Amino acid sequence: MQDLWNFALELYARPGVEQACLQLQDAGGDVCLLLTGAWLQRRGVLSKESRLRELRDLAEPWQQEMVMPLRQLRQHWRNAAQQDADWATLREQLKKLELQAERVLLEQLQALAENWPDGEAEDDWLSALAGQDSAALQVLRGAIRGL
Repeated sequence: MQDLWNFALELYARPGVEQACLQLQDAGGDVCLLLTGAWLQRRGVLSKESRLRELRDLAEPWQQEMVMPLRQLRQHWRNAAQQDADWATLREQLKKLELQAERVLLEQLQALAENWPDGEAEDDWLSALAGQDSAALQVLRGAIRGL
């Protein structure tokens, strides 16, 4: 079984996935949860309400306390970084820290879900986690099939 971090990197590198993830993020979606859902979907893990709740209960505090503040500060510094090399350097460090916070979250999500049995079902984790269907989710589904 491929670990979640490397699966996420491979999926994110597929054509259209980065843009789809950014659209979902802008719409309030949790990309780390969606990447986890894609990983679980690829493994054939059964989507249960209790599992969805466990994933959300783990991810939401980490997103609120770690990832979101870093992302907001990085985005806030965008204009200043375009005008000043020192700001740009610090903004790049923030970006790396944000990515590291997301990696830690994905590792925690993997630890939670890695023992859930594979091959139980062909459930649509993405719709369950996103709460909706969209063109961006269709891009993710196509990318999963292409792996």
